[in-house]
Amino acid sequence: MRLTRFTDLALRVLMRLAVTEAEKDLPTTREVAETMRVPYTHTAKVVARLQHLGLVEARRGRGGGLALTPTGRAASVGGVVRELEGAGDVVECEGATPCPLRSACVLRGALRRAQEAFFAALDPLTVEELVAAPTGPLLLGITGGPSPGGPPGVQ
Repeated sequence: MRLTRFTDLALRVLMRLAVTEAEKDLPTTREVAETMRVPYTHTAKVVARLQHLGLVEARRGRGGGLALTPTGRAASVGGVVRELEGAGDVVECEGATPCPLRSACVLRGALRRAQEAFFAALDPLTVEELVAAPTGPLLLGITGGPSPGGPPGVQ
């Protein structure tokens, strides 16, 4: 299994927000993008989706920024990945050029079971647990560097 870049970034954003220690330290979308060294536009799309799912809250104004909601903190990693990746098959059997084996294929079912096992392995893990030591302290020590979205420190 391979996660999409979108899901990968979403998990990293959730992890970054899970280590935010105080209300005054809420990072902005731009700061998260710089810390994760990814383009701001990609991060903004991810944050919007995470907000829609109720996992992240964006606060405006002075003292604003991004915060993980209680739902986001307790969210199952498997559930988040399922939601972001969708329910599609690992292989495309019915696409523009349908596979001639699709009516009697054993592989399709095996891949579907493998995909579910992949998600099931992530189900017991919560976002909060993703940032237990040594990951959490490492996340707090990462600073923004050059990112494809622009120079660091630009607001």
